[in-house]
Amino acid sequence: MANEISLPDGEYQALYRRFRPQRFEDLVGQQHVTMAMTHAVSEGKVAHAYLFSGPRGTGKTSCARILAKALNCTNSTGGEPCDECLSCVAIREGSSLDVYELDAASNNGVDAIRDLVSKTALATPGRWKVYIIDEIHMLSTAASNALLKTLEEPPAHVIFVLATTDPQKVIPTIRSRTQHYEFRLITTEDLENLLSSISHRAEIPLPTGAITAATRKGRGSARDALSALEQIAIVGEVEDDDEYVENIVEALASRDSAKTMIEVARAVSSGIDPAQLAVEIADYLRQGFLAGLAPQLVSLSGSNLERCSDTSREMGLPALVRTMEMLGEVLVHMRDSLDSRVQLESVLMKSCMLPTGDSYADLVERIDRLERLVGSGLSSSEPKVATTPSTKLESTQATPDERSGGDVKDSAGIHITSSVDKKTGSDGVKTSSPKALGAYKRTSSPDGGEEDADVQFERGGIVTGQEDTLPVQAHTESYAAVREAGEKEFNRDLLAIAWGDTILNTLSPRVKSRYAPSRFVAVNGNTAVIALPNDKHLQICKQYSKEVENAISSHFGIPVVIELAVEKAETSEPTALNGRFESPSGSSVNGQSVDTQSVDGSFAENTSHAGNPLQTDHLAPNKRSAEEHIREAFPGVEEL
Repeated sequence: MANEISLPDGEYQALYRRFRPQRFEDLVGQQHVTMAMTHAVSEGKVAHAYLFSGPRGTGKTSCARILAKALNCTNSTGGEPCDECLSCVAIREGSSLDVYELDAASNNGVDAIRDLVSKTALATPGRWKVYIIDEIHMLSTAASNALLKTLEEPPAHVIFVLATTDPQKVIPTIRSRTQHYEFRLITTEDLENLLSSISHRAEIPLPTGAITAATRKGRGSARDALSALEQIAIVGEVEDDDEYVENIVEALASRDSAKTMIEVARAVSSGIDPAQLAVEIADYLRQGFLAGLAPQLVSLSGSNLERCSDTSREMGLPALVRTMEMLGEVLVHMRDSLDSRVQLESVLMKSCMLPTGDSYADLVERIDRLERLVGSGLSSSEPKVATTPSTKLESTQATPDERSGGDVKDSAGIHITSSVDKKTGSDGVKTSSPKALGAYKRTSSPDGGEEDADVQFERGGIVTGQEDTLPVQAHTESYAAVREAGEKEFNRDLLAIAWGDTILNTLSPRVKSRYAPSRFVAVNGNTAVIALPNDKHLQICKQYSKEVENAISSHFGIPVVIELAVEKAETSEPTALNGRFESPSGSSVNGQSVDTQSVDGSFAENTSHAGNPLQTDHLAPNKRSAEEHIREAFPGVEEL
């Protein structure tokens, strides 16, 4: 451990200055750097320029001073300075002529660098002259360029040590002329040991929990942790901000917006800065995130760890990650905000609300919440779906006995009723026990029949399932929600939903405009039949059919082929026969006339077309009148 710097009687000095490391072995958590430095000094292979980068308070400047001591020490052993000779004492006290320190943050102009360069050739009392330039990234471009030549080829007795907290801002030409060493944040265990040792040596009376609180506030920085420890020692008690943070996170987990606002108000009224509160909440959420994925990385212990783990499980991983992301974004805007508290409260309110969008992250969070509700049973605050003769849905408070039912409704408006392990409720209607959401499937088959299933999904409205199940309102925001719920088959209904919600928007603008008026009339196996208004439209769309096929195939994950058919305004729905559309009786389907054409341009033979010029127009397009052309281009028009 570093020797304590002796001070004149009555003079006070901060802990991080009194106990600054004086030897390489005193640097905590930077063994990869100290090992390289001691080997370089002991073997006489010291580079002419070094770049030390890393977070604040991790020992960059201290390491530069120790290196200067080791190079000029008269009793150096194994690359370590003795810290007792005249040279070491002078460097420790800041009076050595062998060490020149420059703060680039306040001396960032070209004149300061020119003055430094002009003095590098002068002799020095010791063997080496060490230039320590702190915050090197603050130098102006002109000052950095003025340093380049001397930094690349300094005098034989000169060594440069550059320090920065942001190496990306150092110009590449400077970085390429130095050996770069990155300093790391100090681990929680090493930081606690350091604080315990210093507090014992300084004989500082500390309240219970002071070391843990200072370590947490230090966040891997020895200087910040020692400053926090000194502040706790002066106050005489530990300010427990964790209670506010834990209460806020618990309110977020239960989506209680009122309690969240009350806890934020309590924290702010106690003097906690909203920005600092946001940082504390994000850090607590991170601890909960790690508790579920990598418990060995969590810095909490005991009851605090148990409480954090329970809260994170209740909140759910998707919601936890979404809240962390929103807090990270708002911290950037809070710097320039007129009222940072409003920014924080708005983010926490958004976290309390279940997302209503149809993005992947929103759907994952909503499905995760449903699965946890179904898997663990409904809480007393969850609404229950009641049935009446008019199939009206009413929200009531669920009693403990009613929670065993399988009726679930979340804040996004999704109702689910399973049809297994059914029990009779108080209203005489059979209910069912919970089941994992991943097991739910579609009830109605593509051909209109019914098959065994666990739940029905339909866009809005009331769906009546099998006779022993409750009415269900299964509102799906998009086709993606259906697929997430376990829907895998490929049929006309699913294709129509996916086409409008997703597939059409993935097409190029040209193709999208051509296929916008089309509609799907049938699906035969992996062949989808698309009806178009007229012949000319079909011929144009035929050129882009490959792109449409690729888009549909990519969405469903199976090879899909499309067939194009012409549909007249009065057409009801063409009937598929052997992959081609024609009327079952020769001229009509359900009493309405039909005119269709396949993709390859061939036509279904139909003798009933002979007496109908409108149905044979495509065989002799040049003989049609202008009126017939208009009728074909604008289906449904009436002549006045």
